[in-house]
Amino acid sequence: MMAGWLEIVGMGGPATVQDGGRPGQMHHGVPPGGALVPELLALANRAVGNTWDAAALECLGSLELRARGRPLRVSVDGRSAQVVSDGESLRVPAPEHASIRYVAVDGGLDVPEVLGGRGTLLVARLGGHEGRVLRPGDSLPVGAPRGPSEQVDAEGIWDDTAPIRLMLGPDTESFDALMAASLLGSSFTVSSASDRVGMRLQGPALAHGDEGASTSRPMVRGAIQVTLSGEPIILGPDHPTTGGYPLIATVIRADWGRLGARRPGATVEFHAVNPDEAREAWRQHLRRFRGGARAG
Repeated sequence: MMAGWLEIVGMGGPATVQDGGRPGQMHHGVPPGGALVPELLALANRAVGNTWDAAALECLGSLELRARGRPLRVSVDGRSAQVVSDGESLRVPAPEHASIRYVAVDGGLDVPEVLGGRGTLLVARLGGHEGRVLRPGDSLPVGAPRGPSEQVDAEGIWDDTAPIRLMLGPDTESFDALMAASLLGSSFTVSSASDRVGMRLQGPALAHGDEGASTSRPMVRGAIQVTLSGEPIILGPDHPTTGGYPLIATVIRADWGRLGARRPGATVEFHAVNPDEAREAWRQHLRRFRGGARAG
């Protein structure tokens, strides 16, 4: 039930509605989507009593918001919720530590659910608010308040020096024998050309013998594709559902957010783990950020 509106008064950078994603739609050609930094989405939502995956604002710059219809409890990146009275405005500063930030409202943004999710998928112009980036003057419906707030420590999300964990394969054999060592032993830089489809890395070229003739196959978030020029691209939440470039490795799910939080120009280094280590990292992640939810 709609219980108010959140009005976009002004903005200093792109913003969209995002949520926990819409898994299970790859066979329709629809990527899973979801927050670029799932931890911040979860922290913001839990701070206003929502489920971790409720629809919220994902923004790259500052925002000015106004409450309409009822007082709204608002959290930015999981900070203590503040009440914005009906008709009053709130200014949200641009992200400080990460590439992006999340603004959650008690009750969640009650935009229409499309294919199991409310988030904006820009490449298909669906979900969110009219399938597009938000503009000043847009009004987003807000649901009824749900539950008590819960604070979770955000320590560790901002650590942009710790290596990103990955699992090598499945196409490591397609690369020169030294390329896996180069991936693990080199520093890369986040390119300004990165977006929700994929994070491009600048650094050593990862040479391989694949000329782009590989059979197209399903892709997953975190997969590291390597183009014909040797440029690694780490697939993001809005990644293509299929692809043919060889995959040298895949970032583990527990580190999606730590990677997505890094700004253009930030350094990225990698550390290889085995399947057991990846599963344990995910279990710890769930206990901390989703309140013990089971893996989906």
